[in-house]
Amino acid sequence: MRIAVIDGQGGGIGKSIIERLRKDLTQEELSRVEIIALGTNALATGAMLKAGADEGATGENAVVRTVETVDVILGPIGVVLANSMLGELTPRMAEAIASSKARKLLIPMNRCRVDIVGVEPQPLPHQIEALVQQVREMLR
Repeated sequence: MRIAVIDGQGGGIGKSIIERLRKDLTQEELSRVEIIALGTNALATGAMLKAGADEGATGENAVVRTVETVDVILGPIGVVLANSMLGELTPRMAEAIASSKARKLLIPMNRCRVDIVGVEPQPLPHQIEALVQQVREMLR
């Protein structure tokens, strides 16, 4: 299973997702997973690579091209919102991610001034834990 973890700014959320995947998945599960870090900037990509991504790429074209080749996309909800992440996520990126046939597991952060009605606010570590659990279920 090819997993793209997408993040911007400092890459903290993507870094946390990758660290948690590496920690919680079994060796057998990890052997069936390739984690690709896609950053909107080099700092975000670097943080995710340090967290244990198998490979990484940066920028609009890398995101647009790679999301068509993965099975799952992980990241904050802002990755499907044009001009989010202080403008780092371009409309072309948002469209490519939203249009990708990959399954999307997105963390409902409200930093983009978007609230998802019916979703209870939870601390980020709890949201990442739930995200990793869904990945584990997909591997079964």
